[in-house]
Amino acid sequence: MTVPARFEGEEEDTRLSTASSVSQSYLRLVWRRFRRSVPGMFGLVLVAMLLIGSLFADFFAPINPRQPSIAFAPPDEIGFCIPDQGCGLRPVAFPITESEELDPVTFQPIVAPDYANPRRIVFFAQGWEYRLFGLIPASRHFIQVEDGSPLHILGTDKLGRDIFSRGVVGSRISLAISLISIALITILGTLLGIASGYIGGRFDMWFQRFVEIILAFPQLPLYLALATLIPVTAPSFLFLSFVVLVIVGLGWAQLSREVRGKTMALARVDYVRAAMAVGAGDWRIITRHILPNVMSHVIVAVTLGIPTIVLLESFLGFLGFAVKPPLISWGLMLQDAGTFSVIGSYPWILSPVGFVLLTVFAFNALGDGLRDAVDPY
Repeated sequence: MTVPARFEGEEEDTRLSTASSVSQSYLRLVWRRFRRSVPGMFGLVLVAMLLIGSLFADFFAPINPRQPSIAFAPPDEIGFCIPDQGCGLRPVAFPITESEELDPVTFQPIVAPDYANPRRIVFFAQGWEYRLFGLIPASRHFIQVEDGSPLHILGTDKLGRDIFSRGVVGSRISLAISLISIALITILGTLLGIASGYIGGRFDMWFQRFVEIILAFPQLPLYLALATLIPVTAPSFLFLSFVVLVIVGLGWAQLSREVRGKTMALARVDYVRAAMAVGAGDWRIITRHILPNVMSHVIVAVTLGIPTIVLLESFLGFLGFAVKPPLISWGLMLQDAGTFSVIGSYPWILSPVGFVLLTVFAFNALGDGLRDAVDPY
């Protein structure tokens, strides 16, 4: 007995609506579990703040990150009380000034807060000019000093550049390298892992030998060796692209092996075997049955893999193999802390480590929360 086309269309709509409702209910269940995770929600808030801060870095930077000032100036003292004037609700900053006396160890002028000239801190005030997203001219900043003088929240480096402003602006490069690299690693590792696990046979055998060769190399020396292949005089875009390619070329193998194992396990599940028995095509089986079940593991692996790439980029930048001036990154900023004498005399030069640790903690907490929400068992 043939079924009228009208009823066939209604039956197809019913199946699609049922599948959509099941998918939505699963996402709601994951979100409900994720909301119960305090570290996961805390990590989500921190990640959102990091991404917003990197997108609007110039807005949150109180000083032009390339503007020189007093070298190795300590952080400005910020408080709510002014000597001999009492306390208030508006914060004030005491500028760092140089005295005529010299430090007996470094023979540099002694710098100290000037309590006689407090400066009012204001929010959403006019400051140095920049272009929002590289297009829109703007000069308003989140935090400024009322009289327009510099505000060094974390002090300055050896050239007198503000560390806090450079850290905020440098998050663009560091996070961009990490996110682009992890996106390419996810696409490449997922596709090759599914193909290897689903096809099997000789292709899987030879492909796994290739993956084992990549994983057998010591990662860090190989990163350094490949990073030295590009000339130092190469343009910044070409240099960054090569760094991303090096990270992706050595980072996809581990994810592909994990996805291959999940794919081989899913290929033995009853509903996948039933789909094969009724004659469903390979593309339909992969996209409708295998890929959705693999993505839960991939999302968690990606979230937990971002901190590794952030640390790797910072390490390569510290050694001078990732980013070159005039670009700014956290690893490049840490080059100023390369000697113990500098760290001992100017400990605030290690402030960029705080940006790296905050990013690593945020993505690790988010990944732990997602892992518990996606697979509570």
